[in-house]
Amino acid sequence: MTISYSPYLEFIKETAYQAGKLTLEYFQTGIKADMKADNSPVTIADKKTEEFIRLRIEEKFPGHMIVGEEFGESENETSSHRWYIDPIDGTKSFMRGIPFYTVLIGLEIEGVVRAGAAYSPVLDEMVAAAANEGCWWNGREAHVSEIAKLSQGNVVFGDVNNLRKYQREGAWERIKQSAHLMSSFGDAYGHILVATGRAELMLDPIMSDWDCGPFPVILSEAGGYFGDWQGKSTIHAKEAISTTKALLPEVLQLIGEKDC
Repeated sequence: MTISYSPYLEFIKETAYQAGKLTLEYFQTGIKADMKADNSPVTIADKKTEEFIRLRIEEKFPGHMIVGEEFGESENETSSHRWYIDPIDGTKSFMRGIPFYTVLIGLEIEGVVRAGAAYSPVLDEMVAAAANEGCWWNGREAHVSEIAKLSQGNVVFGDVNNLRKYQREGAWERIKQSAHLMSSFGDAYGHILVATGRAELMLDPIMSDWDCGPFPVILSEAGGYFGDWQGKSTIHAKEAISTTKALLPEVLQLIGEKDC
């Protein structure tokens, strides 16, 4: 019997939507940030939004584990159900009044992400998916691009300095030389662009689990790939790429080539 994850997905979408509306109360208000131990910024909006999401999950699914960017892991370590949440993916953009930040919620069941959503509140874009039930973009079915050659593709990326910092400069140069178009859309929005067919490859050399939460199921259900730079679908590799299944072999070959 096929398991339906629709009830989870509906809860995730509603939660992401309501959380996104909460972030808008702080957007373009000159909000200030504190610096965390890893030298990344955090604002009152990040904290209030994560508290809201956690409360909804705890009330609806009290036995489930929660892993969030701002408040870490809950105590239910043995639970087969784990929620990964990033209340504002793209805090630096959020602070500058740039609209490409997102709310991310993913549900991993027995080690596999089965449902998730990425919501861009300013743009009012909801991309959500559940296993075996398709990927949906504001109510219409989402698909990755049909482009089958990187020479015709749009590659999106975040901070170029991270590609250098995490020893991905050689792969970056090879991909740049192969791509038709390079566009800078950092953070989760780049992966959203791939899932909705507006880009063919997103490169992320450094990712936390909560940054990845919904994307394996979103990309898979859209006909694509999300995972590490070696071809394994996971949210736990501390790195990620999104691309189409047609382009994945070419992308992995370029990444894996040895630098001269």
